[in-house]
Amino acid sequence: MARSGNDPLADLAHRTRSEDPRFARAMDRGEPCRPREYRHRSAWLLLAAASVLFGVGVVISDGLLIASGLVVAGAAGHLFDPQRDRPGLRRPS
Repeated sequence: MARSGNDPLADLAHRTRSEDPRFARAMDRGEPCRPREYRHRSAWLLLAAASVLFGVGVVISDGLLIASGLVVAGAAGHLFDPQRDRPGLRRPS
């Protein structure tokens, strides 16, 4: 029996390879790594830097450091979003 060109597993594998190649290679080896949605090391580092900026700004009463800390915290919050790499996708409300 011939297989149709509409194979959902093949489509899923292709989409996974294009969206997160590191995860797909790890799955091929049988040693899965964490998917991109759960890798937040840079976001945590940026959030720590924002906390330091904000804290120093509060201690020395410098509004520019406080504002910078808040802006950097907003940027770090954006990095925690799992859908940030797909600008055309909207989350369901």
